[in-house]
Amino acid sequence: MVEAVLVLMGVGALCGTVLSVASKVFYVWEDPRIAEVEGELAGANCGGCGYAGCSAAAVAVVNGKALPTVCVVAGPDTAAAVAGVMGMDPGTAEASLSRNLCEGGDRAENQYAYMGVSSCAALSTLYGGKRVCQVGCLGMGDCVRSCIFNAIEIGPNGFPVVDEALCVGCGACEKACPKNILTVRTMSERLLHFNQEDDALAPCAQTCPAEINIPKYISQIREGDYAGAVHTIRERNPLLLSCGRVCPHPCEDYCRRDIEDDEPVSINQLKRFAADYEMNSGSRLPISCAPSTDKKVAVVGGGPAGLSCAFFLRRLGHDVTIFDMMPELGGMIRYGIPEYRLPKEVLKWECDGILNLGIDARMNMKMGEDFTVATLKEAGYDAIFLGIGAWKDYSLRVDGEDLEGCYTGISFLTAFASDQQSENPKGFPIGKKCVVIGSGNTAIDCVRTLVRLGADEVTILYRRTRAEMPANLVEIEAAEHEGVNFHFLAAPTRVIGDENGRVTNLEYLKCELGEPDASGRRSPVPVEGSETLLDIDMLVTAIGQGPDASFKDKDADLADLELTRWSTIDNDPEILQANIPYIFTGGDSATGASLVVEAIGGGRRAARSIHLYLMGQDEEAEEPVEVTIPPVPKSLLKKHIPESLFEEVPGVGKQKRTPMPEMDVAARIKCFEEADLVISEEDAKYEANRCLNCCRICYDKDDERAA
Repeated sequence: MVEAVLVLMGVGALCGTVLSVASKVFYVWEDPRIAEVEGELAGANCGGCGYAGCSAAAVAVVNGKALPTVCVVAGPDTAAAVAGVMGMDPGTAEASLSRNLCEGGDRAENQYAYMGVSSCAALSTLYGGKRVCQVGCLGMGDCVRSCIFNAIEIGPNGFPVVDEALCVGCGACEKACPKNILTVRTMSERLLHFNQEDDALAPCAQTCPAEINIPKYISQIREGDYAGAVHTIRERNPLLLSCGRVCPHPCEDYCRRDIEDDEPVSINQLKRFAADYEMNSGSRLPISCAPSTDKKVAVVGGGPAGLSCAFFLRRLGHDVTIFDMMPELGGMIRYGIPEYRLPKEVLKWECDGILNLGIDARMNMKMGEDFTVATLKEAGYDAIFLGIGAWKDYSLRVDGEDLEGCYTGISFLTAFASDQQSENPKGFPIGKKCVVIGSGNTAIDCVRTLVRLGADEVTILYRRTRAEMPANLVEIEAAEHEGVNFHFLAAPTRVIGDENGRVTNLEYLKCELGEPDASGRRSPVPVEGSETLLDIDMLVTAIGQGPDASFKDKDADLADLELTRWSTIDNDPEILQANIPYIFTGGDSATGASLVVEAIGGGRRAARSIHLYLMGQDEEAEEPVEVTIPPVPKSLLKKHIPESLFEEVPGVGKQKRTPMPEMDVAARIKCFEEADLVISEEDAKYEANRCLNCCRICYDKDDERAA
C-alpha cells in the first residue's frame, strides 16, 4: 500500500514537473485587451462585421486590422468604449449604409420569362436576366434573403427598399446583388462618387453639372419629405439656395416630360422650394463630417467653386481655410449678380452654413500681395485650390471705349454691388441714355440694373439676333417686360466723346447673318457703308470675361504654373490638377466664364482629387510624395447614356407647367427686392407629380402614378 502511494506521488510529481516545463516552453500569451474589447462588443456573433463572431472581431481590432467601429450592430458608444480600450480616438465614426440606385423595378419591361428560376444570381447568368434594362433590378430578392437584420424588402414597385434605421452596412446585400445596384457606402464614399456609364441615371441627372440626383429629390418633395430633398441636393450642391435662383437649369433641356408636354418639369423651381423650406424653417439641417485627417488645404477664392471645394473637403475630414480678395464671400454671385436675382441676405445665410462646418475664411486677402504659395506652405498647408474666378472683362477693342461714362460689365456690377453693401453707400451715378453691348447673362443683369437705377432709356446692342442670344430665355423676357430696348444686328465700331472726354455717341455698323461659326451661331457680317450713330451718355461693355492671371507674375512659386491661351489654369478636366502637383483648380479659372452650377460641380470634383492626393501622402516624408490620382472609372463627365434618351413616352399626357410667381413689373423696376418668388407648397407637390421619375430606360406613366 505504501509503495503504491509513493509511486503515485512520484508520478504526480513527474507530471507536475513536465507540465511546469511545458507551460514555460509552450506558453501562449493572449493580449488582455482582446477580452476587454470583446466585452465591449454587442455579443451578437452575427458575423455582419465580416469576422467569425465577436471574439474574432476583437482580435482584429487589437491586431490593428479593424477599427473601433467594427461592430455593425452597436452604435457610437460601443465604438468609443472600444477606442478607449485601445487608447484611440474614435472620432465621429462614419456609418456605412446600403443604398438602392435603381427604381426601375416592375416598370422595366421583361424580355424573357424564366420558369422556375427564383434567384437574381441565376437570372443574371442567363443572358443578363429577364429585364430589358441591362443594369436594372431583377427583383427576385437575393438581397432580402442575404440581410440578417431585416433591413431590406422588395417594395410594391418591384425594387428593393432599404430601411436605414435597421441597416448596419454589413455589405451582405451588395455581395448578393449581381447587378451592383445595391451599394454600401459611407458618407465620404457617397460624396466621392461621380456619374458613371453603368449607373442607373435619368437624363436630367446626367446633364446636371453638379450631378444631383434630381428624380430622388423631386420624389421626396412629392412625398412631403422636404428635409430629405434638401439632404439629397446638398450631397452634391452646397449652394442650393443660390442655384435655385440663378441656375439656367440645363437639366430641363433633357427632361422626358418635355417630349409630350413641350414643357419640362420645373426642376429648378422645385430645388428652390426645398432650399427655401430649410432657410425659412428657423433651423439648419445637420451636416455630417468625417473624422479629422489633420490635413490642411488652402482654398484661394470664395466664389461658387471655392465654397463648393471647401465644403466637400471639410466633410471629408480636412481642415480648410478660404482666402478671398473681397470683403465678403460669394465671388461673382455676390458682386456680379444683382440683388433682385439673388438677395445678399440669402447668400450670407448659405455661406454661413458652410463656414459653420468649421471652415475659416480670411477676407481682403489677395494672392501674390497678401500671401504667396511659400507662406501657405510655411503655414502647413498640404494642398492649394485655386478658384480665382473670371474677373477680367474682355475689351471691345475700339477707339474711345475708355472715355468717361464707359464701363465694363463686371466693373459696373461690382462697383454698384460694393457701394450697396458698404456701411455708407454713396449711390452710383448713371446716365440717362444707357447702352449695354453684349448678349449673355451679365449684359442682361446690367440692363435690368440700369432700369432699376432710374435710367430714362436702356438699350442692349447685339451683333446677332434674339435667337442667338446665349442669356437665359427667362432673363431676356424679363428684360423685355421691364422696358429694355433690344437693338440687334449691330456691330460697334467706335465710341465718340465730347471735348471733356465724356461719351456722347456710339457708332455701329448694321449686320447680316452669315454661316454658323464654331459655336453653332450664325456669324454676323457687317454691311459696308451702314455706319450709324446712337446718342448715349453711358456705355457698358459686357462681351465676356476671363481669369485675371496677374497673380502668377507676383509669386515666384507659380512661375512654372501652366496656363492656356485663354489665361485659364491648364488642367485635366477629369482630375483638375495643375502641372504643379499640390495645386488644383476649378470653376471659371479652369473652364473660363461658365455657369454657377458648373463651378459647383468643379469644386466637388477638385475636392475628390485633393482628398486622394492628401490620403496618398506619407506622413513621415519631408517632401510631398508624387501621387497618381485615378480618374473616375467609366466616367460620364458631360456625356449621356444613349439608351436613356428615349424619344417616346407612351402613357404620358399633357400637364401644364407651374408658372414662376414674380413681382409685378411696375413694382419691381422701382426697387431691388427679389423679382422671382418661390412657388407654394401646393404648386410644388403638383409640379413634383409631373416628374416621370425616370431611371435609365423606364419611367412612371401618368395612370400608374395616379393609381
